[in-house]
Amino acid sequence: MPDFLTSFSIGLKHLWNISAYMDILFLIVLSAPYEFKAWKKLLILVSLFTAGHTLALLLSVFNVISVKANTISLIIPVFVLIAALFNIISASKLGKKDRITFIAILTSLLGVLHGLGFSSYFFDVVPGKPTDRLLPLFESCLGFGIGLVIALILALVLAYVVETLLKFSKRDWVLIISGLAVGIVLPMILRYIM
Repeated sequence: MPDFLTSFSIGLKHLWNISAYMDILFLIVLSAPYEFKAWKKLLILVSLFTAGHTLALLLSVFNVISVKANTISLIIPVFVLIAALFNIISASKLGKKDRITFIAILTSLLGVLHGLGFSSYFFDVVPGKPTDRLLPLFESCLGFGIGLVIALILALVLAYVVETLLKFSKRDWVLIISGLAVGIVLPMILRYIM
């Protein structure tokens, strides 16, 4: 059984793996409409993502649910696309309260899907019975959650720098980030379905 640091780093490294950049892209899109003063809302969203990830991984460890990794590889870019398009559509209404509800649901669902996708990797690095995997599972999810918070802080710092030093408006930043995200994920989605 892996020790705490090993399990913790599994979750942390999974998020910061360069080939798994969709999570970071989603966080950048997710945080684009917000400022540092909205940190509580963003912390709630990151917590929802982590909770969904943990729940799905837990259900997967006990063989309650299973999804093929290829399916998840298609669905995650679709969720990034939905978030980016939502940002583009609602860019002129940045202060609306109903925004958080939609994004919270989307973030929770993506967390669940991400946990299901992560489960096959987790099974490879943490062998044993389901009960032997419980503690490493929670330790890796803690690492993943802390990695999400770090990524979110970096995304907010980037937005602050761009908006303050380069004098971009919040609306322009949201449109640029969301447009870039659409440009990245749309070709990926089209390759999967064609």
